Amino acid sequence: MSAGRVLVVGDLITDVVAVLAGPMATGSDTPAAIRFSGGGQAANTAAWLAAQGVPVTLVGAVGDDDAGRDRVAELERAGVDCATTVCPDRATGTVIVLATAGERSMVTERGANLRLAPRDVDAALAAAPDARHLHLSGYTLLDDESRPAGLRALAAARERGLSTSVDAASAAPLRRVGAAAFLSWVRGVDLLLVNADEATVLAGGLDPAAQGRVLSASARRIVVKQGAAGAVWVDRAASVAVAPARRVAVVDVTGAGDAFAAGLLAAWLDGAEPTVALGRAGDLGALAVSQIGARPAP
Repeated sequence: MSAGRVLVVGDLITDVVAVLAGPMATGSDTPAAIRFSGGGQAANTAAWLAAQGVPVTLVGAVGDDDAGRDRVAELERAGVDCATTVCPDRATGTVIVLATAGERSMVTERGANLRLAPRDVDAALAAAPDARHLHLSGYTLLDDESRPAGLRALAAARERGLSTSVDAASAAPLRRVGAAAFLSWVRGVDLLLVNADEATVLAGGLDPAAQGRVLSASARRIVVKQGAAGAVWVDRAASVAVAPARRVAVVDVTGAGDAFAAGLLAAWLDGAEPTVALGRAGDLGALAVSQIGARPAP
């Protein structure tokens, strides 16, 4: 199956995932299963797209270090083409993920990801004449240093006639930059993905369909992810599609939203109706939460 080449722009990270055996014992010890693995919202989405047979290029930045070389090599083994800039003055980004069965909290050092520049995006687009879609990780927009690259990615994609999508990324940094600013940056995108917390930051405490209608003033299509409650699709034609979540034993929710995004994009770009695309997305999200780590299992 091929949905045409997708360029995914954003973070490539080393994840240090600690799946806690119980509640955190602050100031003491908490048993956990700990694993080092590749992460980063954009890189994870690219890996899940490649696993579905979608030609995909990751546009990102790493440090001139072993971690960066390892992260790129594992993505290339997974079938992802990497258009990565090597930054000698910043280390490859790292995230510490503290995970329980139903939630995860992240401590983030974005590192070299902050060095991604508009020229890097332009070069990657020029090298991918077969690209039909650009997917942007919202983290790129949420820091002052990397924001110009994110804005250039959306503008350059439109100039080339590519469709576009944005994953809103994370509620806390969205609050810091403000809803009005973020929505101005993503105005006109073809698809905006938000989880329940992000939707509340951007559209207020409404029901998901109402949040989607509010956000449709900025994006043509909205998907509100509700975790175990499923997902809702809203578009400017006022159509609403709802998909229930698949019931699975949850091991680690790290990367579940990235897998969901990949399933949704692969199906939608292949012409699937919203309910079918949401179902495909939910299947990949369910697979992601049933394992430790944010990427497809080898």
